[in-house]
Parts: sequence; C-alpha cells; structure tokens
Amino acid sequence: MPFPRLARYDTIVSFLGMVTARGGGSRRPASLYETSTMMLGVRISHTSVMATGMAVGGDVEQALGRVGVPSYVLDTAGVIRWINPAAERLVGDVRGRQFTSVVAPEDSHRARELFSRKVLGTSPATDATGVLVSTTGTRVAVEISAVPLMSGERVVGVFGLFEGHPDDTSAAAHPHLTPRQVEVLHLLEQGHSTKQIAAELHLSSETVKNHLRGLFKALGVHTRLEAVAAARPASAS
Repeated sequence: MPFPRLARYDTIVSFLGMVTARGGGSRRPASLYETSTMMLGVRISHTSVMATGMAVGGDVEQALGRVGVPSYVLDTAGVIRWINPAAERLVGDVRGRQFTSVVAPEDSHRARELFSRKVLGTSPATDATGVLVSTTGTRVAVEISAVPLMSGERVVGVFGLFEGHPDDTSAAAHPHLTPRQVEVLHLLEQGHSTKQIAAELHLSSETVKNHLRGLFKALGVHTRLEAVAAARPASAS
C-alpha cells in the first residue's frame, strides 16, 4: 500500500519551525509544544506562514494529534520526544527512548544511517521501509517518510510520518518463539555476540543469556551456530 502523503513535508516542517515565545517545562508527558521548548527553547506559533507567504491560522499540535497517520519527533541525539496518538496505538508509549530501541534489530543499522543523513543535513528527506517493535514485542512493518526539523539553518531534530501493520513474517516462520527470541535470533544470524545483542536490545548480558537459553530450548539446539542453522529452513519455507 503506497505511503499516504498528507501534505508537503516542507510545509509541515515550516509549521513546526515557526516560533513565538519561550516556555517552561511540565511533569506530564511532553506535548509537541513542550518538545519544541526542549529541543529549540521556543514554542510553536498558532499562526504559521506557508512558503507562499499566506498566513494560516490554526493549532498545529492539535492537527498533528488528530491526524490518522502516525507521527513522531526525534531530537538530534535520537531520543523520541513526541508521538501522536496514532503512533502510540501502533508501537506503545515510547517517548523518552532511543529510536533504535523501537527498530527491529535487522533494520537498526539502516535506520541509524538514515537518521544521521538527516541530522547532518546531507538528505532533505528520506523514505524507507522497515520493521518496528512495539512495547509489547509486536513487530510492525512500516513505511516511513522523515525530514530534518529545522530552526533557521540549524537541524534540531527529525520529524516523520509512518504507516504500519503487524508483521507476521517472523511469527509465521517461528511460531514457537517469543517476539524477543525472534529478535535475538535475527541478531545471532548477523553474528552478534552476547554483549552486542545486549547493547542493541538495551538489555543486560545476563538477560540476553536467559533469552538464548530459552531460544536454544525452543529450537532443540545447544549452540549459536545450531540455532542459526535450525532457523534457516523455517525462514526459507
């Protein structure tokens, strides 16, 4: 299904970049206003000016909150600062987490590369497909379009839209494995060590070892090589 382009992304970003006054913080989950305060030290204007110079009155935060396409904002460190309700319904409340913790292990390298290109200003926009992992462990296949979030000439974050649906590929290939065991298996297939898997999944090494033991038992094997070999026929079928 083609990714729905709801509006010109440069127009959306110009909305997000319009500034009026400084504001304070809050203990509740960050709204898009508060996200802008944290990232830019400013707030979003309710009256934005499009590229044509025509003033458009309205509440941009409210519009993004109500739009049916999942949306998000990352800061330049890759921390998820804001998501709209549509995104939260797909992946859970992931605010405050590194975006790589939401990306499936097999897609993390590519995701970092695309993020770096936007933060460094070498790509005005990126479009990609991939798999995200929700807070419940559900894998979600997505199409993502993202652009740098600008303050003048400076990149201060990344704004993106995505559309997704549950990814049943791994579950179908390995119905007896848990979502976390599938993630660990994907990383084993890439040759990751226990320490590397722990870093990738933001787990302790001991927790990874527990997952490995469960994985080996589920596959009826005793070593990493045997686990990878046992998984290949299922993946190919």
